[in-house]
Formats: sequence, C-alpha cells, structure tokens
Amino acid sequence: QVQLVESGGGLVQPGGSLRLFCAASGIIFSINVMGWYRQAPGKQRELVADITSGGSTNYADSVKGRFTISRDNAKNTVYLQMNSLKPEDTAVYYCHADIQREIRRAVVSGDYWGQGTQVTVSS
Repeated sequence: QVQLVESGGGLVQPGGSLRLFCAASGIIFSINVMGWYRQAPGKQRELVADITSGGSTNYADSVKGRFTISRDNAKNTVYLQMNSLKPEDTAVYYCHADIQREIRRAVVSGDYWGQGTQVTVSS
C-alpha cells in the first residue's frame, strides 16, 4: 500500500512563510513527478508546482518567484517553500505523485494523493 502523508500547513499572516512537507511510503519502485496542487472553496483544484525526478520544475504563474519546490529522491519526499504569502493562497494543499510499483514483475504506474493540508493566509 502506497501512501502520501503531508504536513506543514497552518495559519500565517500575509507576507509570511510556510513550508509544506510530503513523504511517500510503501513498496515503491520509482517516482516520476511529484507536486503540489491546491483547492480553494468553490474553485477547482489547480497545479501549484511540480518537479520531476531529474529536478525539472514547473510553477503556476501565480506563485512564480514566491514558492520553491524541491525533493529528496532518496527519501521519496517533496517540499514546498512558500514565501510572501497572500490571502489568495488560502486553500487546501494536496501532495501528488506519479508512482511506479512492481507488481508480479511488471512495473505499474499510478496517481497518488495526500489527504490535504490547510493553508490559511489572514491577518
């Protein structure tokens, strides 16, 4: 069984910083892309940032220059450093990973999601 467990959300004032953490556990063959999505009330889930196993990154325009995604391949973890937070960053943040598992000598890919962590930016 593969799981993604997140931590690091909370309440922060505008202009503040938070760091989100997500770890994948279970029997994992490899992980391709890891990333963070967010969903605000009444809105669709949107990509915040993602990173490949080789370190290539992709950011939503709204967070470029403020957020930094990184990962530790050896630990199957991904981080999101969020600086200069704005009220519009308020949302539930979800970790996502494209994980490959070995099942009966075949490598099978699947999309996995964390349970979500609340980020609230408010004075």
